[in-house]
Amino acid sequence: MRSFETEIENPVVERDIIELADKIAAFNNLQIDEEKFRSLRLARGVYGQRQEGVQMIRIKIPYGKLKSNQLRRISKVSDEYSRGRLHITTRQDIQIHYVDLNRTPELWAELERDDVTLREACGNVVRNVTASETAGIDVNEPFDVSPYADALYKFFLRNPICQEMGRKFKVSFSSTDEDTGLSYLHDLGYIAKIQDGVRGFKVLVAGGLGSQPRHADVLYDFLPSDKIIPVMEGVLRIFDRYGERKSRAKARMKFLLKDIGLDAFRELIAQEQKAIALKSVPIDADAYVPSVPVAVKATQVTIKDETAFTLWKSTNLIPQKQEGYVAIGIKVLLGDFYTDKARLLADLVDKYAAGEIRLTLRQNIVIPFVKEDLVPFFYQELEKLGFVEAGYNKAVDITACPGTDTCNLGIASSTGIAAELERVIAAEYPQYIENQDLVIKISGCMNACGQHNMANIGFQGMTVRTSDKLIAPALQVLLGGGNLGDGNGVFADKVVKVPSRRGPEALRRILNDFEANANGKQFVDYYKEKGEKYFYNFLQDLQDVTNLTQEDFIDWGEEEKYVKAIGVGECAGVVIDLIATLFLESDEKIENAKEALENQVYSGAIYYAYQSMVNSAKASLLSANKKTNTHASIIAQFDDLFVASKKIDLTTTFSEFIYQINKFAPTEDFARKYINDASLFLDKVRAYRQAETTVAAKAI
Repeated sequence: MRSFETEIENPVVERDIIELADKIAAFNNLQIDEEKFRSLRLARGVYGQRQEGVQMIRIKIPYGKLKSNQLRRISKVSDEYSRGRLHITTRQDIQIHYVDLNRTPELWAELERDDVTLREACGNVVRNVTASETAGIDVNEPFDVSPYADALYKFFLRNPICQEMGRKFKVSFSSTDEDTGLSYLHDLGYIAKIQDGVRGFKVLVAGGLGSQPRHADVLYDFLPSDKIIPVMEGVLRIFDRYGERKSRAKARMKFLLKDIGLDAFRELIAQEQKAIALKSVPIDADAYVPSVPVAVKATQVTIKDETAFTLWKSTNLIPQKQEGYVAIGIKVLLGDFYTDKARLLADLVDKYAAGEIRLTLRQNIVIPFVKEDLVPFFYQELEKLGFVEAGYNKAVDITACPGTDTCNLGIASSTGIAAELERVIAAEYPQYIENQDLVIKISGCMNACGQHNMANIGFQGMTVRTSDKLIAPALQVLLGGGNLGDGNGVFADKVVKVPSRRGPEALRRILNDFEANANGKQFVDYYKEKGEKYFYNFLQDLQDVTNLTQEDFIDWGEEEKYVKAIGVGECAGVVIDLIATLFLESDEKIENAKEALENQVYSGAIYYAYQSMVNSAKASLLSANKKTNTHASIIAQFDDLFVASKKIDLTTTFSEFIYQINKFAPTEDFARKYINDASLFLDKVRAYRQAETTVAAKAI
């Protein structure tokens, strides 16, 4: 027995971790297809990184709330299995790097000792549910969104309807109309509202960033809070069935909604409600237990640099609705901090605050529930940790993804240029340390993990090629994006592409013109007034690659000449019988369905049976050398190729056979019948496959 198997108290978690360990062993023994293994490990937070032979581990921190004991546990795991560095992401997760794949099950087991999970932190699942970092303390919030984010996260974790979608699915909650959760760029975004005394949310759907950003549509102006889970279940079922699966680039919710239209999408949600077991899911906000501040007397301290302290208070203190308390914003450079400081921070909030921190969408940390008379003491203690840099959430606080440091898809360094741009602002534009209007974000590639295309000033990692075919790192400069509030936003325009070494000069020119010509306008309005051509004209000479120097071929933060390397392979390839594997997975899903039935989770049992049938149909189509895509197209193709031709007799069409799922309520009787139908279907297609294989073998 492996050591971690005796240490896990939760049997559901134990099974998850044992399954991961077994799949790793099967992969190492060439018994499982690489693509299938990748899908499983990603949904367990295990992600290949740029350096071969090691993994990045993404640790899910729901709505960014992290208790002090959990921070200590993550620190312990990072020290033992990684390199002692913690990276805060733009989705309020924590990532650690350079982890041995074979040690990931025991790493996960260690985290679970303090209720920290890896489950569904990556992969084609519902990713971490994010929320405003000031939820529960915001002076302007109509109510605390934390209980609702928590309930939604727990409901869909391990839920069979969202385990094998075509792509990832992102959800956010915003506490106020300021929309600090950025609802307009999420697959589903919820903004807290109260209507006629009823708590609910404005709901936005099908937003996204990436190479083709799309502004979310308003699905509902107001949805009562008991409907947010049923509606999301309907959305997920539709996305799972109709979402693209062949082309990864088009497999997001934003493309599905664009194809079918908002009205048709609403109609599909309505049609799906019959299949949903819970038409209303009331969320008892009073049962949610928020952190409670400790009772402690203020400690007298002497501030050595009153000027620095005053500046820090003006930029890093956040008003709190609870009288006598404030929150402290910690500016974390590039979202990176180390375990020694993390432990001391955990001790500090345990003894003098509420035993928790919040991770933010801008890769920072918030300490809530700091007594106002303890602010000088906190400043003194945070200064010892190097955590009192002024400019929290201000222009000097630049967001950046890991880029070429560790990411497989990174094209140019985002962390290196971010550090340099922060240095330029601090040294040459100190007034921007207190400027909250200006938002600067950087991504190492088009996938926009650094959210560059929603920023006032954004940079995207690229390359430029000289006439003699030399390649240098470059930055696409994007301008004019921004969050307008209440679910409204604008995406930035691509203006110019410059060699990376000229990024600071591009920023200087933009800031200089903003200073001279904005006339008090916010950056979004200033950009809109001037127009893209205006900025192109004073930046376009920076695009010239005929005069590059040797320095231009060395990326920021690097010492060696730039080498373009995208998509480094994660693992060695394997060769297996994919058809047989799909049939085995169909067997597994039927077993999962029977287990769910036994546990009286009828909706889940039915969905496992549905997945088994789709899987079996896909295997049959692949065996006939047919390409497959969406669930809906697989079902239609199977009818055309096998049922209409009478190769397989179902006594009805496959569409009618499988689409019983949204025609009947999820009762015990229907669940039993549907599971039986799935077993019957698997037997028939497997028998047909066996007969065809036998005929082919005889013909050889």
